[in-house]
Amino acid sequence: MNQFHAFVLAALVTASSAIAGETRTATLDVTKMDCAVCPITVRKALEKVPGVGSAKVDLKTHRAVVSFDPSKTTPEALAKATTDAGFPSSVKQVQ
Repeated sequence: MNQFHAFVLAALVTASSAIAGETRTATLDVTKMDCAVCPITVRKALEKVPGVGSAKVDLKTHRAVVSFDPSKTTPEALAKATTDAGFPSSVKQVQ
């Protein structure tokens, strides 16, 4: 019986992952970054948003590339998170 329960649990986890949908990627143009600590602050703000899988922030290009679950957050919410952290951003591209 325990094997049956484990099988059912595994099937439910797999099914819920399929329902969640694919991960999307948003590219944000981020302003006001002018030192080496700024991208760290922006990355941490993005990673606190529910549904964010990863965030990479580049000081040189003033861009953030964020992978996220579109069933849990939006590109606009990502831009708001950076803005609330003191680094206004705008959505450049969503894939």
